[in-house]
Amino acid sequence: MTAPLAILLLVAIAPATTGCRSLCETEKTRRAGLATESISLNGVTRRYAIYIPEKPGAASLPLVFELHGGGISIEDMTGESGHKTPYKLWMDLADSEKFIVVYPEGLNGVYAKPTWNDCRANASVNSTADDVGFISALIDLLSATYNIEPGSIYASGTSNGGLMALRLAVELPDRIAAVAAVAAAMPDHSECRPPALPVSVLFLNGTDDNHLPYDGGILSSPPNPDHGSVYSTAASVNIWKATNHTDQTPVSYSFPDLDSNDGSQVTRYTYANGMKGTEVVLYEVIGGGHSAPSIRERYSALFERYFNRQNHDIEMTTEVWNFFRTKTRE
Repeated sequence: MTAPLAILLLVAIAPATTGCRSLCETEKTRRAGLATESISLNGVTRRYAIYIPEKPGAASLPLVFELHGGGISIEDMTGESGHKTPYKLWMDLADSEKFIVVYPEGLNGVYAKPTWNDCRANASVNSTADDVGFISALIDLLSATYNIEPGSIYASGTSNGGLMALRLAVELPDRIAAVAAVAAAMPDHSECRPPALPVSVLFLNGTDDNHLPYDGGILSSPPNPDHGSVYSTAASVNIWKATNHTDQTPVSYSFPDLDSNDGSQVTRYTYANGMKGTEVVLYEVIGGGHSAPSIRERYSALFERYFNRQNHDIEMTTEVWNFFRTKTRE
């Protein structure tokens, strides 16, 4: 999602319930709760929000990165800006499942809104920052500060953030155990090398996505070559099936249609038995648009006018965590 689309999104989404979950302290703290921090990398200040679960215990904790779409701030992701956001639900899961969640923020692209440098060689709207270096530096910092389980570090993202999560799978396979790409696919003109090492990958894409076409092609609505292009969802899945050497035939599961008014249904395809225990999983949201499915955090009709329908049969964060929790890096 790029900046003009993000501006429409912020106009379209309805306010969430108010209430601040942030800590009052400005210095780094190990207390439970949400805080916004910064790190200096090559002379550039980079922001991130971090949530420490209630009563984390003495055991080492998994670490989940949630990467925003183009044009979205970390306050939009955590709900601090007052907008509807499925991504804040990571914090509830962190409390119940005991892991740390981090919301990093990209640097501004050409529209002066946060973006990620996600490997699209034919896109001119994104930042050119060293975002792989940023995430790697955050892993170093957080591992030195908190009791992080090194084999249980994960990255999830939507749209521009989903493509960035895929870049992390390609370039940090020695640090990232699994990634989830929502409303995202592999770039068909990539400035990055092809994936070479096995990493578990989840795709969650809508067949009626009007900004990142399910069957591949130029991004945005209407299509804008400045935003680059991607492979189809099927081709993206095949790239990772080949990399991980998974089963060729998936195990499929159709989720109950909990909301018959949302115009969409979800089927999950699991390609198991990959190298080093990896999997490739596709959540196909038949009739779904350019958004993360959610039961609790529902976007407005105005949002759906610009980004097509949001599915309400599954909770994206729950499904992604259920995928992550079974994956460890050897």
